[in-house]
Amino acid sequence: MKTDLSFFKVFQHSDEYFEMLSNKEFSRKYVLKQVLFILLFTFLYGIVMGSYNGFLQSMVTAVKVPCLIFLSLIICFPALFVIQYMIGSTMTVYQMANVILSGFIVFSTIALSFAPIVIFFMITSDNYAFLKLLHVAIFTFSGLFAIKTIINGLSFSCEKKNIYPKLGMKIFKIWIIIFAFVSSQLAWNLRPFVGSRDLPFELFRVRESNFYVAVIQSVGDIFRPDKDSGQENRDKLKE
Repeated sequence: MKTDLSFFKVFQHSDEYFEMLSNKEFSRKYVLKQVLFILLFTFLYGIVMGSYNGFLQSMVTAVKVPCLIFLSLIICFPALFVIQYMIGSTMTVYQMANVILSGFIVFSTIALSFAPIVIFFMITSDNYAFLKLLHVAIFTFSGLFAIKTIINGLSFSCEKKNIYPKLGMKIFKIWIIIFAFVSSQLAWNLRPFVGSRDLPFELFRVRESNFYVAVIQSVGDIFRPDKDSGQENRDKLKE
């Protein structure tokens, strides 16, 4: 059986791809295909992400990363669809879902392509704070391309198919900010993803602080001198 990889046209032939998705005959079957490939790519990225802290953490993170993506979409997608429908969108649920999922095809593919770089830093460095920030950076970078892809899809539906209102573009930009807050908060509640080697394995950490404070603390940890090294230097000065 030949694997259908036609949705990778979104990378270089986006108009052709969105034209295909606008066809109601294709839109239903492509929802499932895109979901399956996003699941696969995020699962593989999760394996790499969690492997810093051993096999068990890698298996758990391989499940958590796809859950993070799809739970965030399940929470946020209904509001987007209902509001767009109210302002005049004639896109079906499947058509809009496909446009959104096309962005996450781009997101998951780009994120997975960074896996060799993540592995390189895991082998050559043991800085837990740096690795956490590296994953945040990869998700942010991949997310920017995902947003661009979704905007291109909605623009195509607006300008060439006339099934999506211009006002919807502004609403989507507000929605993506809400989505970012929801997904970051959800990620904080699903942690750990990388897992510190200094702490025992836990499926979930205790709820405390928040995602943004953790990022700031991780930045500080990278530049903070190692306590043991500092004490060693002071001992040398005494001698």
